[in-house]
Amino acid sequence: MSHDEAPPAAAKKKSPAEEAAEKRREKLTPGSLMKAVIRSGSGDATPADGDQVILHCTTRTMDNIVVNSTRREHGGKGVPLRFVLGRSKMILGFAEGFPTMLKGEIAMFKMEPKIHYAEDDCPVATPDGFPKDDELQFEIEMLDFFKAKVISEDLEVVKKIVDEGKGWETPREPYEVTARITARTADGKDILLSKEVPYFFTLGKSEVPKGLEMGIGSMARKEKATIYVSSTYLTGSSLMPQLEGLEEVHFEVELVQFTQVRDMLGDGRLIKRRVVDGRGEFPMDCPLHDSLLRVHYKGMLLDEPKSVFYDTKIDNDGEPLEFCSGEGLVPEGFEMCVRLMLPGEKSIVTCPPDFAYDKFPRPVNVPEGAHVRWEIELLGFEVPKDWTGLNFKEIMEEADKIKNTGNRLFKEGKFELAKAKYEKLLREYNHVHPQDDEEGKIFASSRNSLHLNVAACYQKIGEYRKSIEACNKVLDANPVHVKALYRRGMSYMLGGDFDDAKNDFEKMITVDKSSEPDATAALLKLKQREQEIEKKARKQFKGLFDKKPGEISEVGAESEGAKNAGDAAESSDAVTSTDRDGSVESSPRAEPDYAFEEERPGIIGRVWPSARRIFSSLGLNRCTIL
Repeated sequence: MSHDEAPPAAAKKKSPAEEAAEKRREKLTPGSLMKAVIRSGSGDATPADGDQVILHCTTRTMDNIVVNSTRREHGGKGVPLRFVLGRSKMILGFAEGFPTMLKGEIAMFKMEPKIHYAEDDCPVATPDGFPKDDELQFEIEMLDFFKAKVISEDLEVVKKIVDEGKGWETPREPYEVTARITARTADGKDILLSKEVPYFFTLGKSEVPKGLEMGIGSMARKEKATIYVSSTYLTGSSLMPQLEGLEEVHFEVELVQFTQVRDMLGDGRLIKRRVVDGRGEFPMDCPLHDSLLRVHYKGMLLDEPKSVFYDTKIDNDGEPLEFCSGEGLVPEGFEMCVRLMLPGEKSIVTCPPDFAYDKFPRPVNVPEGAHVRWEIELLGFEVPKDWTGLNFKEIMEEADKIKNTGNRLFKEGKFELAKAKYEKLLREYNHVHPQDDEEGKIFASSRNSLHLNVAACYQKIGEYRKSIEACNKVLDANPVHVKALYRRGMSYMLGGDFDDAKNDFEKMITVDKSSEPDATAALLKLKQREQEIEKKARKQFKGLFDKKPGEISEVGAESEGAKNAGDAAESSDAVTSTDRDGSVESSPRAEPDYAFEEERPGIIGRVWPSARRIFSSLGLNRCTIL
């Protein structure tokens, strides 16, 4: 090769399937596969990988004796064969011969045994008595081929798109679907005639055969398609109760419309039905992040549809409700559903009491334990202010607003919501860069208080290990931060790590003498807690080894009551305050403003955050809501 010649291009790496096909093709030798055209086809297109081919096949010996056929005149059932090139298992002669045919063509292929059923490692089984070791002739009529949408991995459900639909959204359980559907057998017999009125059904309720439901689940609005369904997926349904004995059905489907229905909790209790489409693309144009929302809504009792307890168009002087999401200003179920709405969308929401008004200030005419129905229209929303272009002072002012909202939520006992606000700020702080030492001190102090607020939230919901991790983010940069030591010590104590708690409280005295009264009080509390634990343990195992052989000692029953009493005593005197640097504190009256009392995780802590459920209902479990 001369110096001015370009080096050969690197060969494209072949997939394992391509390599296997090439290795299999090496079995072809001159004369092993011969083709004769009996009737010419139309056009110049031939099948390619990914195409479904539909064909009749008659197999004969070299003496012209028919040994197998799909045609009725030769003893077959009249049902054509279907293959997806590159996906279906087939003999080597078919894999090489089908791509040479035109639509409507009839050809005769003569094959030696090694490239039909006598091939080494042949992927297709043959019936007993089949002359697989003989040279055979295969008469093939290529009825049709098209680019296939494979619906089921076993190729038993395949779709042919006739007319493309609109948009990208497709229906899934439990969407409500309206479609025109006709059906015929594989040999062309009509079994479901066209109906003037489209069929209405709910996905996931077995109201249409399983294979048809799977195919419709891949269609867009206004799409027209043919869905090929084999017997495996021809389940009984109200649409077609009698399907026994059918090997395959071809469904002609026009997807007229579908209503987005979302099971927000996954248990059928909180359901959102979209009745009027909004503007934009779902879910990208939904207010997933905390935003200022404007909605009109009508609320009524689910069991009494006419009992409207609130209507913004009447009770709010016709003005929409404005609220900021992520601040606990509306019932949890309400906010979860609004976050998945598009501007202009109208939805009907049915909500259970625990996500409606049992944990939220109840309207006068809504009884406790009431299931409610909301008719909601999202007029629009405004996303949070972008910090781009703001100077440091303006950024810290915006941060204080968010922090103050978190503090309010903390005081209201909405610890998960408060934590989300603090963590949102901490993420935003990753993009803030102070310009001098003074700004650096302000920024570091603010970030430390946020970490400690997160730690406080984790303590309140009983996740002490995560609280300790939040404190460590402060102590890693400043090992003598007294408030972080105190908070971590309390988390250690509440989590049962008494030695670590003692070390933190004693270190407080070492690094700051002014904290000695607070640290001493904490150490006294720690000692009392250790004594209580020891006392409970002695009571629990009292008499366990005093029984005679064969007797069983009942333990734990009496200690449980003592445990509950002790917990109640510990949490009864807790109050909440806000420290000067904006951090939230939960403190007993007689202790410092950065002290804590134990509190067991409440209902809110166990069921929140909504974001987890919202993204779960979208199938985006790894996403985070701000």
